[in-house]
Amino acid sequence: MKEKGHLIARIEPGSIAEEMEIRAGDRLLEINGQPVEDVFDYQYLTQDDYVEVLVEKPSGEEWLLEVDKEYEEDLGIVFENGLMDDYRSCSNKCIFCFIDQMPPGMRPTLYFKDDDSRLSFLQGNYVTLTNMSDHDVERIIKYHMSPINISFQTTNPELRCRMLHNRFAGEALKKADRFYEAGIEMNGQIVLCKGINDGEELERSIRDLTRYLPHLRSVSVVPVGLSKYRDGLEPLEPFNKEDAKAVIEQIRRWQEKLYPEYGLHFVHASDEWYVLAGEELPPEEVYDGYLQLENGVGMLRLMMEEFNDAMERLSEPGALEERILSGTYSAVTGQISYPYIRKMADRIMERFPDIRILIYPIRNDFFGERITVTGLLTGQDIQAQLAGKELGEILCLPENLLRSGEHVLLDDITVEDIAGTLQVRTDIVKSSGYDFVDAFVRKR
Repeated sequence: MKEKGHLIARIEPGSIAEEMEIRAGDRLLEINGQPVEDVFDYQYLTQDDYVEVLVEKPSGEEWLLEVDKEYEEDLGIVFENGLMDDYRSCSNKCIFCFIDQMPPGMRPTLYFKDDDSRLSFLQGNYVTLTNMSDHDVERIIKYHMSPINISFQTTNPELRCRMLHNRFAGEALKKADRFYEAGIEMNGQIVLCKGINDGEELERSIRDLTRYLPHLRSVSVVPVGLSKYRDGLEPLEPFNKEDAKAVIEQIRRWQEKLYPEYGLHFVHASDEWYVLAGEELPPEEVYDGYLQLENGVGMLRLMMEEFNDAMERLSEPGALEERILSGTYSAVTGQISYPYIRKMADRIMERFPDIRILIYPIRNDFFGERITVTGLLTGQDIQAQLAGKELGEILCLPENLLRSGEHVLLDDITVEDIAGTLQVRTDIVKSSGYDFVDAFVRKR
């Protein structure tokens, strides 16, 4: 039997909740006389400058607390479950789903498919709309929760049903109409599958999605990720260099058409397309403020811009006084970002000749060589491919290799395991260009 209310995990020091003597272990029952379904309700109901909070103490005693505060001031309550509800799993069987391409034997959480509109707002996840009820749509509109990130894949209803293996997938697109009419900000995603939703189908999708401008702020086009674990799944082909050039040109034509009218480039090719095509990344202004970084759109450009700025700052008076300007270091990266990481390392070494940086692109043997992004590298591939290599004083590992808040990689190998196996000190480096410079032109 599900317990009533929501268990409070901790209270922020100095918060309103601490002042009101709300404690970890209490349960939130109601706000303003209304039950709280999830975090949407909680955030909406607590934004006013006067709220009534009903909590239950571990003894069973109920306290009704009257709170006067600033408008939108947070109460300082942290719940055991950040969503304040069960996570909703996906009922689709998308032909491009990467979770279906995972090998057996990994930790259970890696096999969970979420398609929860609340995670779209909270964490930037993309949702298909097929698992979103009318009640969910009404609450998003009522609370004006945005942005909502939508996996469109195609605007052809019949094709969408096929790609998602869900007979309601085409009809679900109408929910985007309701968000548009309500002025809800959206971002979109198209996972491109060769011979299926590319070419004329992609042209149709982009054309149809422009109807949602300006509330639909951006649409990313990303190539399907194909691991080596596809037995029993729909056959999909990888894109080649000529395919990538065609996609980039198609997107560029739409950007040139839309920008003069809307001040947005709107549709964006992810970084993989430019690497595969052997083309230069677009300039920073084309990315419209980097609306789709989590989809790998502009991530390399942003890193390069930050790197250039960081290098310029090193020329300012006194900037090098607290820096170590010698030593040998190493770093790993995925194959897609290797050319850019290599260029940055070379520039540092040209500027500071006593610094040596060894960059090792890691081949993804675990998922297959077609997976080239850094975030899907495993500890076992890093260990195997760096065995016997010169690593210098410190091996730098990108932070996006790790499970959030932990020193654990996808295959449950830890940073400490890597350090022990390779007999080298390790350092975790965040993904910005500033952090890259700091990793090698080290602060004392």
